Amino acid sequence: EVQLVESGGGLVQAGESLRLSCATSGFTFDDYNIGWFRQAPGKEREGVSCISNSDGSTYYADSVKGRFTISSDNAKNTVYLQMDSLKPEDTAEYYCAAEALACTGSDWYSDGLGTQVTVSS
Repeated sequence: EVQLVESGGGLVQAGESLRLSCATSGFTFDDYNIGWFRQAPGKEREGVSCISNSDGSTYYADSVKGRFTISSDNAKNTVYLQMDSLKPEDTAEYYCAAEALACTGSDWYSDGLGTQVTVSS
């Protein structure tokens, strides 16, 4: 059974940091791309960051470049999203998802449970 379980969200003040974790199981971790997405109330889901576990390539949305860092621990089948200098506009439900072909692909799988990040001003 494919599983992606997010954790690490919380309530922080602007300028503080959080680290999200995406623990995965049920598929060959090294063969997949893992992405982080977020959705705020009333807004569309936004792609935040992605890492290719096959070659380590990383991608970031312009809105988080320089503040967020994605990394992967292949031994633990876990992907992390280090979020620094958080802003109130980063407030959203954050989800991780897996895609077999590429970070630019469209066939993402997610359990959809997410972890809530709230940044107060």
